[in-house]
Amino acid sequence: MRGRVLFCLLCLLVPTLLMAQSNVPRPEHPRPDQQRAEWLNLNGQWEFFESDVDAADPRQAGFPDEIIVPFCRESRLSGLGRTGFINNVWYRRTFDATEFRAPRQRLHIMAADYRTRVWLNGTLLGTHIGGNTPISYEVTGLLKPTGNEVVVHCYDNPRSGLQPLGKQSRAEQSQGIFYTRTTGIWQTVWLEGVGNAYIGDAYYVAKADGQFDLVANVEHLRPGLTLECQIETDDPVRFSAPATATQARIRGRVSDITPWSVETPQLYRAVVRLIEDGVEVDRYSTYIGFRTVEIRGTQILLNGRPVFQRLVLDQGFYPEGIWTAPSDEDLRNDIVLAQQAGFNGARLHQKVFEPRFLYHAATLGYLCWGEFPNYGPDHEKTEIERPWINEWIECVKRDRSQPAIIGWCPFNETDPRAIPLQGTIVRATRLMDDTRPCIETSGWSHGMADPAILDAHDYDQNPVTFRNRWLRHNGSDSALPARYQQTDARIRPFMVSEYGGIGWATGTGWGYGNPPQSEDEFFSRLKGLTQALLDNPNHFGFVYTQLTDVEQERNGVYTYDRQPKFAMEKFAEIFGAPAAYETAESATPAPERDYVVFLGAHPDGERSARWRMSLNAPEGWMKAGFNDTDWAQARGGFGRKDGWDEHTVTPWTGPDIYLRTTAAMPADYAVGTAQLVIHYDNATEVYLNGELLWQSDRGAWNDRYEAIDVTARFRELVRVGPNTVAVHCHQDTGGQFLDLAILIGQ
Repeated sequence: MRGRVLFCLLCLLVPTLLMAQSNVPRPEHPRPDQQRAEWLNLNGQWEFFESDVDAADPRQAGFPDEIIVPFCRESRLSGLGRTGFINNVWYRRTFDATEFRAPRQRLHIMAADYRTRVWLNGTLLGTHIGGNTPISYEVTGLLKPTGNEVVVHCYDNPRSGLQPLGKQSRAEQSQGIFYTRTTGIWQTVWLEGVGNAYIGDAYYVAKADGQFDLVANVEHLRPGLTLECQIETDDPVRFSAPATATQARIRGRVSDITPWSVETPQLYRAVVRLIEDGVEVDRYSTYIGFRTVEIRGTQILLNGRPVFQRLVLDQGFYPEGIWTAPSDEDLRNDIVLAQQAGFNGARLHQKVFEPRFLYHAATLGYLCWGEFPNYGPDHEKTEIERPWINEWIECVKRDRSQPAIIGWCPFNETDPRAIPLQGTIVRATRLMDDTRPCIETSGWSHGMADPAILDAHDYDQNPVTFRNRWLRHNGSDSALPARYQQTDARIRPFMVSEYGGIGWATGTGWGYGNPPQSEDEFFSRLKGLTQALLDNPNHFGFVYTQLTDVEQERNGVYTYDRQPKFAMEKFAEIFGAPAAYETAESATPAPERDYVVFLGAHPDGERSARWRMSLNAPEGWMKAGFNDTDWAQARGGFGRKDGWDEHTVTPWTGPDIYLRTTAAMPADYAVGTAQLVIHYDNATEVYLNGELLWQSDRGAWNDRYEAIDVTARFRELVRVGPNTVAVHCHQDTGGQFLDLAILIGQ
């Protein structure tokens, strides 16, 4: 353990001459993974101006307000607390840099939302697009010993449909699952001294067997430079290689290391240097966790061992700071609170968490899925794609050396229009980082033919039906039997990546389902839901919604101000209970669930429905007593769509199609679950006995068969004996297709 102790001690001893300032908010170094000795924290009081007039420029007229950076204008910690919409925010401050000795300097803003321009001493440094990743400019030659002026302008239009927002509300006030916005600077602003030649973007791969690779971009490369890395193990090791190209690589193996894990989060301090003729010209310190993540069948293995991922949904909101934690200790405390509740990791949900959070996760042995705030786009606007891809690449490049991140999640709950962009981003992620899995999207619209892992979201609050649905799930595509799946037949790692969300004392807020009326009812429901997932040897983890309440959404284990709702021992006993995934000798596919085909689609063969079809319909066409004897008879699927010829039985080219059929319900069958399995393109509505059973969003479509839980509504509408099923699909543009089944289970 000497390496870890040494690492912690040396972190405290890193020179802090330039950051020793009083009353600086968030004074700690923002990049513990790339920490140089000479730096200056520029957080604190800045001049401020805001306007909805895009052409307004306060540099001549003046800045009427003051703001505390790095907190956004909407937060109370900023000193403003202004939560209305505003498109333009401007910042200005002056600073001295008399103690800087490094030959080159870089100015950094860790994150500012959304399109940011930066000036230093009147010179425009550049424009950065994206609200979640670092902005960095070399300012050598522009920096003065005293009287430096930095000006920042951020343009942020959350109603444009062009920006990733995450959980920022697009309405004036917070509502539903959307909360207070973050506009402008929301992470630390700082200045850094570097060498005449220096190490730019760098990352390492450190595996559990000690294999080590470091790849670094060298800025201002010149002949005679050597890249060197010293790792402080019990017997310190040093690797080096000539920096003969802009991107230099070191490769070696470290013996007698302790792999990083949940139980033993061993970290080793390392120093990365550029050397010229035996003289150090640049250096930074970092930390390394040796660990390996790999997929084997339905398992995700950490250092060759199946570790059940007991994850919690963490949205990273704070009552006083919104997206910005009030202090470094608040970042660390959220991890400690989660561990006390029995979780060993988190989905970092709809937000790119700052590097200091990931540093604390590494020191505490906390598993993280890195996510992107993808909510907000209008996928009909193709101009979103390039900035989306670019910013996600920046996210991966920033964090791919973090040992705590064991998977990537660039999208969440997307509609089918996002599928092409999702595929592009997943493939780009695999090219940048093949050391951890990337899920195409969490929940909803999976469209890749070769997904690494799969998942589903399920907020069913009934432990019985929830258990029936998931206990025997075999790690295949969502809730679909194999005959409907368009991907290859391999089983894959699978988890229910959102469940629970049980509300408590919601008041004017909300939680999922009806709030329990007693503590006993709360924990009975929680245990029933959770145990169903723990008992399936083919699920590698779960994600419980959520760690804390967030504004009006009150379904956290803790309140918004981080107070426990109940004794944490009770939560820890449930979430930390043994998982079949970890104790089974190997995970094997469970048998396909027992479904009864109430209504058949084309993949059901002879059980597929025989429909009455029309291309227009009079009033009342969906009712049970409607006379459809003059409608044509046909079999599904219907349409014309590239790649679906083998499923297209009946051509359909018009804007609308109307279908009717009957399906029988046995008198002695108790419906436990009902799944609508449907491939639709475009907007579709399904009726049962004249009443709406399910309806797609306007203009929505999917690109394959998808299982949709309709249990509650189906139970309400179904009758013993014959039932009338009626369907309408409206096509806008492009290919069109319609086919559906209804499956019921006990």
